[in-house]
Amino acid sequence: MVRSILGAVSLVVLTAMSHPALAQDVEIGAELYQHYCATCHGLDATGHGPMAGVLVIQPTNLRTLADAEGVFPTARVVGRIDGRDPLVSHGSPMPVYGPYFEGNDTAIKTPAGQPILTSKPIADLLAYLKTLQER
Repeated sequence: MVRSILGAVSLVVLTAMSHPALAQDVEIGAELYQHYCATCHGLDATGHGPMAGVLVIQPTNLRTLADAEGVFPTARVVGRIDGRDPLVSHGSPMPVYGPYFEGNDTAIKTPAGQPILTSKPIADLLAYLKTLQER
């Protein structure tokens, strides 16, 4: 009985580990973006949201985060969103909604394979931002 339970648990863990894309939901990320980010970064994510004009530092064009080879700067973007790499743009650390993104810890990998612990909402938001990258 214990052996079969351990086997089932192992199978679930191995299945989850072999499908890291399941940890990131692009549709949820798009909803989070619209709700929390579009005001500054714009509906089109080019940095021209309705609040951009009042910010000391202009919002980044989120469509051009990947480098010339198409490598997305996962660690840098996670750090900006969760506050590990703070950006003071409007009198307070970026992001304004930072506390919302706390909790539901999940691990994602950088392009180099380095795991980063972040929250499920940030992982979803990253998945969405990756779909916006222009070449």
